[in-house]
Amino acid sequence: MVHWTAEEKASIASAWKHIDLEHDGGDALARLLFVYPWTQRYFSTFGNLSNPSSNAKVQAHGKRVLAALDNAAHHLDSLKATLHDLSDIHANKLHVDPENFRRFGEVFIVVLATKLKTAFTPPVHAAIEKFFAVSVDALNHEYHH
Repeated sequence: MVHWTAEEKASIASAWKHIDLEHDGGDALARLLFVYPWTQRYFSTFGNLSNPSSNAKVQAHGKRVLAALDNAAHHLDSLKATLHDLSDIHANKLHVDPENFRRFGEVFIVVLATKLKTAFTPPVHAAIEKFFAVSVDALNHEYHH
């Protein structure tokens, strides 16, 4: 079990208030597909990915990814249980390389830092990085069974 300090929880909650599920998830997923083009193989049914930021399916899936992380951010003390079903689906049905969870976290942190600007302080950055590290660990859980 991960210990979250009151400051970390407050930093995550404060940063998360600025997230726009409708746009930020799609932005982060589009960045992932652009920066790591080999990840596009998981989205072959999404059509033309030459400009992922204008692909409606990329935007919709990014929103779904961010909604799952939004749920996790509101259940910090039970992240593994909260993300269990997603871990199972990605490991056993979709066979997604679990390293891509970490990569998504990295590009999402860029999206968040761009939104928060000066409010993206070192303590907020550290708390968000911890959130993604713990979330990635929870998502990787089913890969070890």
